[in-house]
Amino acid sequence: MGVNSRVAFQEEVAEAGLPVARGLGRHLGLSGRLFLLTVAFVALIEVLIYVPTVANYRRMWLSDRIAAAQVAALVLDAAPDQHVSEGLAQRLLSGVGARAIAVKGNGTRRLLADETIPDSVSDLIDLREVDWIESIRGVVGTLFLDSPHPVRVVGHGRDGFDLVEILIDRTPLHDAVAAFAIRLALSSLAIAAAVAALIFFVLQHTIVRPVRRLVHNITDFADKPESIDGVIVPSRRTDEIGHAEIALSRMQTTLARDLREKRRLAGLGLSVSKINHELRNLLTTAQLLSDRLEGVADPIVQRVAPRLVATLDRAIRFCEETLAYGRATERTPSRRLVSLAPIVAEQADLSGRERESNILIREICPGDLQVFVDPEQFSRALANIVRNAVQALAPQGAGHETQARPDPTITIAATRAGSQGNGATTILVSDNGPGLPARAREHLFSPFRGSSRSGGTGLGLAIASELIEANGGTLSLDETPAGTCFRIVLPDQAAA
Repeated sequence: MGVNSRVAFQEEVAEAGLPVARGLGRHLGLSGRLFLLTVAFVALIEVLIYVPTVANYRRMWLSDRIAAAQVAALVLDAAPDQHVSEGLAQRLLSGVGARAIAVKGNGTRRLLADETIPDSVSDLIDLREVDWIESIRGVVGTLFLDSPHPVRVVGHGRDGFDLVEILIDRTPLHDAVAAFAIRLALSSLAIAAAVAALIFFVLQHTIVRPVRRLVHNITDFADKPESIDGVIVPSRRTDEIGHAEIALSRMQTTLARDLREKRRLAGLGLSVSKINHELRNLLTTAQLLSDRLEGVADPIVQRVAPRLVATLDRAIRFCEETLAYGRATERTPSRRLVSLAPIVAEQADLSGRERESNILIREICPGDLQVFVDPEQFSRALANIVRNAVQALAPQGAGHETQARPDPTITIAATRAGSQGNGATTILVSDNGPGLPARAREHLFSPFRGSSRSGGTGLGLAIASELIEANGGTLSLDETPAGTCFRIVLPDQAAA
Protein backbone atom coordinates (compact mmCIF):
# COMPACT_ATOMS: atom_id res chain seq x y z
CA MET A 1 0.00 0.00 0.00
CA GLY A 2 1.51 3.33 -1.05
CA VAL A 3 1.87 6.30 1.25
CA ASN A 4 -0.87 8.25 -0.54
CA SER A 5 -3.28 5.32 -0.38
CA ARG A 6 -2.56 4.78 3.31
CA VAL A 7 -3.08 8.47 4.08
CA ALA A 8 -6.32 8.54 2.09
CA PHE A 9 -7.51 5.41 3.87
CA GLN A 10 -6.79 6.95 7.29
CA GLU A 11 -8.62 10.13 6.29
CA GLU A 12 -11.66 8.10 5.21
CA VAL A 13 -11.59 6.21 8.52
CA ALA A 14 -11.43 9.49 10.43
CA GLU A 15 -14.31 10.96 8.42
CA ALA A 16 -16.38 7.85 9.17
CA GLY A 17 -15.94 8.52 12.91
CA LEU A 18 -13.91 5.36 13.53
CA PRO A 19 -11.00 5.36 16.02
CA VAL A 20 -7.54 5.93 14.55
CA ALA A 21 -4.38 4.59 16.19
CA ARG A 22 -2.19 7.23 17.77
CA GLY A 23 1.35 7.36 19.08
CA LEU A 24 3.63 4.33 18.99
CA GLY A 25 0.89 1.89 18.01
CA ARG A 26 0.23 3.87 14.85
CA HIS A 27 3.77 3.25 13.53
CA LEU A 28 4.37 -0.30 14.78
CA GLY A 29 1.65 -1.98 12.83
CA LEU A 30 0.43 -5.51 13.44
CA SER A 31 3.92 -7.06 13.21
CA GLY A 32 5.47 -4.73 15.78
CA ARG A 33 2.60 -5.12 18.20
CA LEU A 34 2.74 -8.89 17.83
CA PHE A 35 6.48 -8.90 18.56
CA LEU A 36 6.12 -6.72 21.66
CA LEU A 37 3.25 -8.81 22.98
CA THR A 38 5.19 -12.02 22.39
CA VAL A 39 8.25 -10.67 24.25
CA ALA A 40 6.07 -9.40 27.08
CA PHE A 41 4.25 -12.71 27.55
CA VAL A 42 7.44 -14.78 27.39
CA ALA A 43 9.15 -12.40 29.83
CA LEU A 44 6.17 -12.69 32.19
CA ILE A 45 6.41 -16.47 32.12
CA GLU A 46 10.17 -16.28 32.72
CA VAL A 47 9.64 -13.99 35.72
CA LEU A 48 7.10 -16.38 37.19
CA ILE A 49 9.66 -19.19 36.87
CA TYR A 50 12.77 -17.14 37.68
CA VAL A 51 12.15 -16.19 41.31
CA PRO A 52 11.14 -19.70 42.52
CA THR A 53 14.17 -21.14 40.68
CA VAL A 54 16.55 -18.76 42.49
CA ALA A 55 14.84 -19.58 45.80
CA ASN A 56 15.24 -23.29 45.11
CA TYR A 57 18.95 -22.79 44.30
CA ARG A 58 19.45 -20.95 47.60
CA ARG A 59 17.76 -23.79 49.44
CA MET A 60 19.88 -26.43 47.68
CA TRP A 61 23.08 -24.46 48.38
CA LEU A 62 22.25 -24.35 52.08
CA SER A 63 21.28 -28.05 52.06
CA ASP A 64 24.73 -28.86 50.64
CA ARG A 65 26.28 -26.96 53.54
CA ILE A 66 24.15 -28.93 55.99
CA ALA A 67 25.22 -32.23 54.33
CA ALA A 68 28.88 -31.20 54.59
CA ALA A 69 28.33 -30.31 58.25
CA GLN A 70 26.84 -33.78 58.79
CA VAL A 71 30.06 -35.36 57.50
CA ALA A 72 32.13 -33.12 59.76
CA ALA A 73 29.94 -34.18 62.70
CA LEU A 74 30.62 -37.84 61.91
CA VAL A 75 34.38 -37.13 62.02
CA LEU A 76 33.93 -35.37 65.33
CA ASP A 77 31.84 -38.26 66.69
CA ALA A 78 34.49 -40.82 65.67
CA ALA A 79 37.39 -38.95 67.29
CA PRO A 80 38.68 -40.15 70.71
CA ASP A 81 36.76 -38.38 73.47
CA GLN A 82 34.94 -36.59 70.61
CA HIS A 83 37.78 -34.11 70.47
CA VAL A 84 39.88 -33.15 67.41
CA SER A 85 42.93 -31.06 67.06
CA GLU A 86 42.70 -27.38 66.27
CA GLY A 87 44.14 -27.93 62.78
CA LEU A 88 41.60 -30.64 61.95
CA ALA A 89 38.74 -28.54 63.29
CA GLN A 90 39.86 -25.66 61.11
CA ARG A 91 39.95 -27.90 58.04
CA LEU A 92 36.52 -29.32 58.83
CA LEU A 93 34.95 -25.87 59.25
CA SER A 94 36.69 -24.61 56.12
CA GLY A 95 35.39 -27.55 54.10
CA VAL A 96 31.84 -26.81 55.24
CA GLY A 97 32.30 -23.06 54.86
CA ALA A 98 30.91 -22.45 58.32
CA ARG A 99 32.08 -20.58 61.37
CA ALA A 100 30.51 -23.16 63.71
CA ILE A 101 28.79 -26.55 63.52
CA ALA A 102 26.40 -27.94 66.12
CA VAL A 103 24.75 -31.37 66.08
CA LYS A 104 22.19 -32.87 68.42
CA GLY A 105 21.46 -36.53 68.94
CA ASN A 106 21.02 -39.22 71.60
CA GLY A 107 20.34 -36.52 74.15
CA THR A 108 23.72 -34.86 73.65
CA ARG A 109 24.81 -31.75 71.79
CA ARG A 110 28.22 -31.35 70.13
CA LEU A 111 29.74 -28.10 68.95
CA LEU A 112 32.62 -27.48 66.59
CA ALA A 113 33.80 -23.89 66.34
CA ASP A 114 37.05 -22.05 65.72
CA GLU A 115 36.15 -18.85 67.47
CA THR A 116 33.73 -17.32 69.91
CA ILE A 117 30.10 -17.78 68.94
CA PRO A 118 28.43 -14.36 68.27
CA ASP A 119 25.49 -13.34 70.42
CA SER A 120 23.15 -12.54 67.50
CA VAL A 121 22.54 -13.60 63.93
CA SER A 122 21.10 -11.69 60.98
CA ASP A 123 18.75 -14.46 59.88
CA LEU A 124 17.47 -17.90 60.89
CA ILE A 125 16.87 -20.36 58.07
CA ASP A 126 15.06 -23.58 58.98
CA LEU A 127 15.36 -26.09 56.14
CA ARG A 128 13.08 -28.54 57.92
CA GLU A 129 10.02 -26.53 56.87
CA VAL A 130 9.24 -26.03 53.19
CA ASP A 131 7.58 -22.60 52.79
CA TRP A 132 7.96 -21.16 49.29
CA ILE A 133 6.74 -17.70 50.25
CA GLU A 134 9.29 -17.59 53.04
CA SER A 135 11.95 -18.92 50.65
CA ILE A 136 11.24 -16.11 48.19
CA ARG A 137 11.42 -13.56 50.96
CA GLY A 138 14.73 -15.14 52.02
CA VAL A 139 16.11 -14.63 48.48
CA VAL A 140 15.26 -10.96 48.63
CA GLY A 141 16.94 -10.67 52.04
CA THR A 142 20.03 -12.53 50.86
CA LEU A 143 20.47 -10.35 47.78
CA PHE A 144 19.53 -6.90 49.04
CA LEU A 145 19.95 -6.79 52.84
CA ASP A 146 23.40 -6.08 54.26
CA SER A 147 24.30 -7.18 57.79
CA PRO A 148 27.64 -7.95 59.53
CA HIS A 149 26.11 -10.78 61.53
CA PRO A 150 26.26 -14.41 60.34
CA VAL A 151 23.31 -16.58 59.28
CA ARG A 152 22.07 -19.53 61.30
CA VAL A 153 20.92 -22.53 59.26
CA VAL A 154 19.05 -25.53 60.76
CA GLY A 155 18.51 -28.80 58.90
CA HIS A 156 17.54 -32.43 59.42
CA GLY A 157 20.20 -34.78 60.79
CA ARG A 158 20.96 -38.46 60.00
CA ASP A 159 23.10 -41.34 61.13
CA GLY A 160 22.07 -40.82 64.75
CA PHE A 161 21.78 -37.03 64.69
CA ASP A 162 18.41 -35.34 65.16
CA LEU A 163 19.36 -31.99 63.67
CA VAL A 164 22.38 -30.11 62.37
CA GLU A 165 23.00 -26.40 62.75
CA ILE A 166 25.64 -24.26 61.09
CA LEU A 167 26.66 -20.66 61.39
CA ILE A 168 27.83 -19.16 58.08
CA ASP A 169 28.78 -15.72 56.83
CA ARG A 170 26.33 -13.85 54.57
CA THR A 171 28.95 -13.06 51.92
CA PRO A 172 29.47 -16.56 50.45
CA LEU A 173 25.70 -17.11 50.41
CA HIS A 174 25.11 -13.73 48.77
CA ASP A 175 27.81 -14.27 46.16
CA ALA A 176 26.60 -17.75 45.26
CA VAL A 177 22.93 -16.73 44.97
CA ALA A 178 23.79 -13.53 43.06
CA ALA A 179 26.00 -15.41 40.58
CA PHE A 180 23.28 -17.99 39.96
CA ALA A 181 20.64 -15.27 39.58
CA ILE A 182 22.76 -13.51 36.97
CA ARG A 183 23.42 -16.72 35.03
CA LEU A 184 19.74 -17.63 35.18
CA ALA A 185 18.73 -14.14 34.06
CA LEU A 186 21.04 -14.26 31.06
CA SER A 187 19.91 -17.72 30.06
CA SER A 188 16.26 -16.74 30.58
CA LEU A 189 16.69 -13.68 28.38
CA ALA A 190 18.32 -15.81 25.70
CA ILE A 191 15.51 -18.36 25.88
CA ALA A 192 12.85 -15.60 25.89
CA ALA A 193 14.41 -13.93 22.87
CA ALA A 194 14.68 -17.22 21.01
CA VAL A 195 11.11 -18.25 21.82
CA ALA A 196 9.77 -14.77 21.04
CA ALA A 197 11.62 -14.69 17.73
CA LEU A 198 10.40 -18.18 16.82
CA ILE A 199 6.79 -17.39 17.70
CA PHE A 200 7.04 -14.04 15.94
CA PHE A 201 8.35 -15.50 12.70
CA VAL A 202 5.81 -18.32 12.74
CA LEU A 203 2.90 -15.94 13.36
CA GLN A 204 4.36 -13.46 10.89
CA HIS A 205 4.39 -16.10 8.19
CA THR A 206 1.10 -17.80 9.00
CA ILE A 207 -1.09 -14.86 10.09
CA VAL A 208 0.39 -11.37 9.72
CA ARG A 209 1.56 -11.64 6.12
CA PRO A 210 -1.72 -13.18 4.86
CA VAL A 211 -3.73 -10.56 6.76
CA ARG A 212 -1.51 -7.81 5.34
CA ARG A 213 -2.09 -9.27 1.87
CA LEU A 214 -5.83 -9.11 2.46
CA VAL A 215 -5.61 -5.49 3.66
CA HIS A 216 -3.47 -4.43 0.68
CA ASN A 217 -5.83 -6.16 -1.75
CA ILE A 218 -8.93 -4.58 -0.21
CA THR A 219 -7.32 -1.12 -0.32
CA ASP A 220 -6.15 -1.54 -3.92
CA PHE A 221 -9.52 -2.93 -4.96
CA ALA A 222 -11.26 0.07 -3.36
CA ASP A 223 -9.31 2.36 -5.70
CA LYS A 224 -10.47 0.46 -8.81
CA PRO A 225 -13.50 -1.64 -7.87
CA GLU A 226 -14.49 -2.27 -11.49
CA SER A 227 -11.16 -3.82 -12.49
CA ILE A 228 -11.10 -7.60 -12.58
CA ASP A 229 -7.32 -7.46 -12.13
CA GLY A 230 -7.80 -6.30 -8.53
CA VAL A 231 -9.63 -9.48 -7.51
CA ILE A 232 -7.60 -11.47 -4.99
CA VAL A 233 -6.36 -14.90 -6.01
CA PRO A 234 -7.12 -17.28 -3.11
CA SER A 235 -4.26 -19.34 -1.76
CA ARG A 236 -4.51 -23.05 -1.00
CA ARG A 237 -4.97 -22.50 2.72
CA THR A 238 -7.80 -24.42 4.36
CA ASP A 239 -8.04 -22.38 7.56
CA GLU A 240 -10.08 -19.28 8.34
CA ILE A 241 -7.78 -17.00 6.34
CA GLY A 242 -8.17 -19.27 3.32
CA HIS A 243 -11.95 -19.13 3.71
CA ALA A 244 -11.75 -15.33 4.00
CA GLU A 245 -9.72 -15.14 0.78
CA ILE A 246 -12.27 -17.27 -1.07
CA ALA A 247 -15.18 -15.19 0.25
CA LEU A 248 -13.36 -11.94 -0.61
CA SER A 249 -12.59 -13.20 -4.11
CA ARG A 250 -16.24 -14.07 -4.71
CA MET A 251 -17.42 -10.74 -3.33
CA GLN A 252 -14.93 -8.75 -5.42
CA THR A 253 -15.79 -10.69 -8.57
CA THR A 254 -19.51 -10.12 -8.07
CA LEU A 255 -19.05 -6.47 -7.13
CA ALA A 256 -16.77 -5.75 -10.08
CA ARG A 257 -19.22 -7.40 -12.48
CA ASP A 258 -22.21 -5.55 -11.00
CA LEU A 259 -20.41 -2.21 -11.07
CA ARG A 260 -19.42 -2.66 -14.69
CA GLU A 261 -22.97 -3.63 -15.54
CA LYS A 262 -24.42 -0.69 -13.62
CA ARG A 263 -21.99 1.69 -15.31
CA ARG A 264 -23.06 0.42 -18.71
CA LEU A 265 -26.72 0.58 -17.71
CA ALA A 266 -26.26 4.11 -16.38
CA GLY A 267 -24.78 5.23 -19.69
CA LEU A 268 -27.49 3.39 -21.58
CA GLY A 269 -30.18 4.88 -19.33
CA LEU A 270 -28.91 8.40 -19.94
CA SER A 271 -28.95 7.81 -23.67
CA VAL A 272 -32.43 6.25 -23.54
CA SER A 273 -33.73 9.18 -21.48
CA LYS A 274 -32.47 11.65 -24.06
CA ILE A 275 -33.92 9.60 -26.90
CA ASN A 276 -37.26 9.19 -25.10
CA HIS A 277 -37.44 12.92 -24.42
CA GLU A 278 -37.00 13.79 -28.08
CA LEU A 279 -39.19 10.90 -29.21
CA ARG A 280 -42.02 11.96 -26.91
CA ASN A 281 -42.00 15.45 -28.44
CA LEU A 282 -42.11 13.95 -31.93
CA LEU A 283 -44.92 11.56 -31.00
CA THR A 284 -46.94 14.34 -29.40
CA THR A 285 -46.76 16.30 -32.62
CA ALA A 286 -47.75 13.21 -34.57
CA GLN A 287 -50.69 12.66 -32.22
CA LEU A 288 -51.95 16.20 -32.80
CA LEU A 289 -51.77 15.62 -36.53
CA SER A 290 -53.50 12.26 -36.28
CA ASP A 291 -56.40 13.82 -34.35
CA ARG A 292 -57.18 15.86 -37.44
CA LEU A 293 -57.53 12.69 -39.47
CA GLU A 294 -60.62 11.70 -37.48
CA GLY A 295 -62.53 14.47 -39.19
CA VAL A 296 -61.68 13.25 -42.70
CA ALA A 297 -64.62 11.48 -44.36
CA ASP A 298 -62.49 9.07 -46.38
CA PRO A 299 -63.45 5.48 -45.36
CA ILE A 300 -59.86 4.27 -45.46
CA VAL A 301 -58.79 7.09 -43.17
CA GLN A 302 -61.69 6.35 -40.81
CA ARG A 303 -60.57 2.73 -40.60
CA VAL A 304 -56.87 3.43 -40.11
CA ALA A 305 -57.10 6.53 -37.86
CA PRO A 306 -58.21 4.75 -34.61
CA ARG A 307 -55.41 2.24 -34.93
CA LEU A 308 -52.90 5.02 -35.55
CA VAL A 309 -54.15 7.01 -32.55
CA ALA A 310 -54.02 3.95 -30.29
CA THR A 311 -50.49 3.15 -31.43
CA LEU A 312 -49.33 6.72 -30.80
CA ASP A 313 -50.99 6.65 -27.35
CA ARG A 314 -49.04 3.52 -26.41
CA ALA A 315 -45.79 5.01 -27.70
CA ILE A 316 -46.29 8.21 -25.71
CA ARG A 317 -47.14 6.29 -22.53
CA PHE A 318 -44.03 4.18 -23.05
CA CYS A 319 -41.85 7.32 -23.23
CA GLU A 320 -43.54 8.93 -20.22
CA GLU A 321 -43.24 5.84 -18.03
CA THR A 322 -39.59 5.31 -19.00
CA LEU A 323 -38.73 8.92 -18.22
CA ALA A 324 -40.63 8.77 -14.93
CA TYR A 325 -38.79 5.62 -13.85
CA GLY A 326 -35.42 7.07 -14.83
CA ARG A 327 -35.82 10.14 -12.64
CA ALA A 328 -34.45 10.39 -9.08
CA THR A 329 -35.51 7.86 -6.49
CA GLU A 330 -38.72 8.25 -4.58
CA ARG A 331 -38.81 10.60 -1.61
CA THR A 332 -38.96 9.21 1.89
CA PRO A 333 -42.59 8.25 2.65
CA SER A 334 -44.53 10.51 5.01
CA ARG A 335 -46.52 7.72 6.64
CA ARG A 336 -49.58 8.31 8.79
CA LEU A 337 -52.93 6.71 9.58
CA VAL A 338 -55.32 7.40 6.70
CA SER A 339 -58.69 6.04 5.71
CA LEU A 340 -58.39 3.41 2.99
CA ALA A 341 -61.88 3.75 1.47
CA PRO A 342 -61.28 7.12 -0.31
CA ILE A 343 -58.03 5.84 -1.82
CA VAL A 344 -59.82 2.76 -3.16
CA ALA A 345 -62.75 4.83 -4.42
CA GLU A 346 -60.58 7.11 -6.56
CA GLN A 347 -59.04 4.22 -8.47
CA ALA A 348 -61.94 4.16 -10.91
CA ASP A 349 -60.95 7.65 -12.08
CA LEU A 350 -57.21 6.87 -12.08
CA SER A 351 -57.46 3.55 -13.90
CA GLY A 352 -57.29 4.97 -17.44
CA ARG A 353 -60.39 3.04 -18.60
CA GLU A 354 -61.90 5.93 -20.58
CA ARG A 355 -61.67 3.96 -23.79
CA GLU A 356 -62.90 0.77 -22.10
CA SER A 357 -66.04 1.94 -20.34
CA ASN A 358 -67.44 -1.59 -20.21
CA ILE A 359 -64.91 -2.60 -17.54
CA LEU A 360 -66.48 -2.72 -14.07
CA ILE A 361 -64.43 -1.81 -10.98
CA ARG A 362 -65.85 -3.22 -7.74
CA GLU A 363 -64.78 -1.80 -4.38
CA ILE A 364 -65.07 -3.82 -1.17
CA CYS A 365 -63.61 -1.79 1.68
CA PRO A 366 -64.98 -1.07 5.19
CA GLY A 367 -65.47 2.65 5.74
CA ASP A 368 -63.63 2.66 9.08
CA LEU A 369 -60.55 0.77 7.86
CA GLN A 370 -57.31 2.74 8.28
CA VAL A 371 -53.81 2.00 7.04
CA PHE A 372 -50.41 3.42 8.02
CA VAL A 373 -49.04 4.68 4.67
CA ASP A 374 -48.11 7.74 2.67
CA PRO A 375 -51.49 8.36 0.95
CA GLU A 376 -50.04 9.88 -2.24
CA GLN A 377 -47.48 7.11 -2.78
CA PHE A 378 -49.90 4.31 -1.93
CA SER A 379 -52.52 5.75 -4.26
CA ARG A 380 -49.97 5.77 -7.08
CA ALA A 381 -48.99 2.19 -6.34
CA LEU A 382 -52.60 1.00 -6.29
CA ALA A 383 -53.33 2.94 -9.48
CA ASN A 384 -50.49 1.20 -11.29
CA ILE A 385 -51.85 -2.21 -10.30
CA VAL A 386 -55.43 -1.33 -11.31
CA ARG A 387 -54.22 0.23 -14.58
CA ASN A 388 -52.30 -2.96 -15.29
CA ALA A 389 -55.53 -4.93 -14.80
CA VAL A 390 -57.47 -2.54 -17.10
CA GLN A 391 -54.88 -3.06 -19.84
CA ALA A 392 -55.12 -6.84 -19.34
CA LEU A 393 -58.92 -6.72 -19.80
CA ALA A 394 -58.84 -4.34 -22.78
CA PRO A 395 -58.98 -5.67 -26.36
CA GLN A 396 -55.59 -6.06 -28.05
CA GLY A 397 -56.30 -3.28 -30.54
CA ALA A 398 -58.86 -2.06 -33.01
CA GLY A 399 -59.60 -4.51 -35.71
CA HIS A 400 -58.05 -7.40 -33.81
CA GLU A 401 -60.37 -10.35 -33.56
CA THR A 402 -60.75 -11.45 -29.95
CA GLN A 403 -63.32 -13.53 -28.16
CA ALA A 404 -65.58 -11.30 -26.08
CA ARG A 405 -65.21 -11.71 -22.33
CA PRO A 406 -68.45 -11.52 -20.34
CA ASP A 407 -68.53 -8.65 -17.86
CA PRO A 408 -64.78 -7.76 -17.52
CA THR A 409 -64.45 -6.93 -13.84
CA ILE A 410 -61.74 -5.66 -11.49
CA THR A 411 -62.28 -6.21 -7.77
CA ILE A 412 -60.48 -4.28 -5.02
CA ALA A 413 -61.19 -5.98 -1.69
CA ALA A 414 -59.65 -4.91 1.63
CA THR A 415 -59.76 -6.86 4.91
CA ARG A 416 -57.95 -6.59 8.22
CA ALA A 417 -56.69 -9.37 10.53
CA GLY A 418 -54.97 -9.40 13.91
CA SER A 419 -55.21 -7.30 17.06
CA GLN A 420 -54.85 -3.54 17.06
CA GLY A 421 -51.21 -2.53 16.66
CA ASN A 422 -50.16 -6.09 15.86
CA GLY A 423 -52.21 -6.90 12.78
CA ALA A 424 -52.14 -6.22 9.06
CA THR A 425 -54.43 -5.06 6.27
CA THR A 426 -54.68 -7.20 3.14
CA ILE A 427 -55.80 -5.71 -0.17
CA LEU A 428 -56.58 -8.02 -3.09
CA VAL A 429 -56.70 -6.55 -6.61
CA SER A 430 -58.12 -9.24 -8.91
CA ASP A 431 -59.52 -9.41 -12.42
CA ASN A 432 -61.19 -12.02 -14.57
CA GLY A 433 -58.84 -11.46 -17.49
CA PRO A 434 -56.73 -13.99 -19.38
CA GLY A 435 -54.10 -14.18 -16.62
CA LEU A 436 -50.36 -13.79 -16.85
CA PRO A 437 -48.14 -15.89 -19.13
CA ALA A 438 -45.21 -17.78 -17.61
CA ARG A 439 -42.72 -15.40 -19.25
CA ALA A 440 -44.20 -12.43 -17.41
CA ARG A 441 -44.34 -14.24 -14.05
CA GLU A 442 -40.58 -14.87 -14.04
CA HIS A 443 -39.69 -11.16 -13.91
CA LEU A 444 -43.01 -9.71 -12.82
CA PHE A 445 -41.65 -6.89 -10.64
CA SER A 446 -38.46 -6.21 -12.64
CA PRO A 447 -38.44 -3.01 -14.69
CA PHE A 448 -38.63 -3.42 -18.48
CA ARG A 449 -38.87 -7.21 -18.11
CA GLY A 450 -42.27 -7.94 -16.58
CA SER A 451 -44.59 -6.77 -19.35
CA SER A 452 -47.12 -9.31 -20.60
CA ARG A 453 -48.50 -7.33 -23.55
CA SER A 454 -47.12 -5.86 -26.74
CA GLY A 455 -46.04 -2.25 -26.31
CA GLY A 456 -45.89 -2.46 -22.52
CA THR A 457 -42.88 -1.19 -20.57
CA GLY A 458 -43.07 -3.49 -17.56
CA LEU A 459 -42.64 -0.48 -15.28
CA GLY A 460 -46.09 -0.29 -13.66
CA LEU A 461 -45.73 -3.26 -11.33
CA ALA A 462 -42.04 -2.46 -10.67
CA ILE A 463 -42.98 1.07 -9.51
CA ALA A 464 -45.91 -0.28 -7.47
CA SER A 465 -43.70 -2.83 -5.72
CA GLU A 466 -41.08 -0.18 -4.93
CA LEU A 467 -43.66 2.23 -3.46
CA ILE A 468 -45.41 -0.45 -1.37
CA GLU A 469 -42.12 -1.74 0.05
CA ALA A 470 -41.09 1.84 0.88
CA ASN A 471 -44.28 2.08 2.97
CA GLY A 472 -43.49 -1.11 4.88
CA GLY A 473 -45.74 -3.45 2.92
CA THR A 474 -45.34 -6.31 0.46
CA LEU A 475 -46.72 -6.95 -3.03
CA SER A 476 -47.08 -10.48 -4.38
CA LEU A 477 -48.96 -12.47 -6.97
CA ASP A 478 -51.50 -15.06 -5.81
CA GLU A 479 -52.00 -18.31 -7.67
CA THR A 480 -55.52 -18.34 -9.11
CA PRO A 481 -57.27 -20.79 -11.48
CA ALA A 482 -58.32 -17.90 -13.73
CA GLY A 483 -57.52 -14.23 -14.08
CA THR A 484 -54.92 -12.43 -12.01
CA CYS A 485 -54.84 -11.52 -8.31
CA PHE A 486 -52.26 -9.24 -6.64
CA ARG A 487 -51.97 -9.27 -2.84
CA ILE A 488 -50.89 -6.17 -0.88
CA VAL A 489 -50.14 -6.62 2.84
CA LEU A 490 -49.74 -3.49 5.00
CA PRO A 491 -48.73 -4.05 8.66
CA ASP A 492 -50.07 -1.84 11.42
CA GLN A 493 -48.03 1.05 12.74
CA ALA A 494 -46.69 -0.85 15.77
CA ALA A 495 -45.68 -3.85 13.66
CA ALA A 496 -44.22 -1.77 10.84
